[in-house]
Amino acid sequence: MSVAIDHTGPWTVADVLALPEDRTTRYELLGESLVMSPAPGVRHQRASFRLHVALDAAARAAGAPVEILEGVNVVLPSGLVVPDLVVADAGATADDPVTVDVEAVRLVVELVSPGNRTMDRKIKPMLYAEAAIPYFWRLEFDPAPMLSAYTLDGGRYVERVTALAGTTTRIDAPFPVDIDPAGLTRQ
Repeated sequence: MSVAIDHTGPWTVADVLALPEDRTTRYELLGESLVMSPAPGVRHQRASFRLHVALDAAARAAGAPVEILEGVNVVLPSGLVVPDLVVADAGATADDPVTVDVEAVRLVVELVSPGNRTMDRKIKPMLYAEAAIPYFWRLEFDPAPMLSAYTLDGGRYVERVTALAGTTTRIDAPFPVDIDPAGLTRQ
């Protein structure tokens, strides 16, 4: 299926947010360029849901005043992104906004998709670091599920923990959570 979008000139956040809602495509704005990605596949959705549930339970157990969101619009100084998962301050989401301001974001999680490897591994982490998001996690699926947790340090992300499939690993920030990446993807 092809998508026809009639637009002239550089894109703005307002332009992207004015596009019709489409569950089959994610729209992101990098600089002034519109980037479209297909909806994630089943393995991706399964892992995203399970990680969402684990993060939500861990946040509640820690009494963290946050909300865990999937596929929400986050406004960065350099555009608009749609991370797979976002941990945001609960107060920033109280009015059910269309976007979440980056200042309210504590953690972003990207699940590496086959068609978005470069975005998920290189471009988005760089944008998140520039926007001063304190924590970034990346879930790789192949050759086996692996979750890497990064902390912002001096304007760049430093890997702090790597959780390997088949082993339950504790990640302490932004709140403690125990994860076995293998359990995120099993049918």
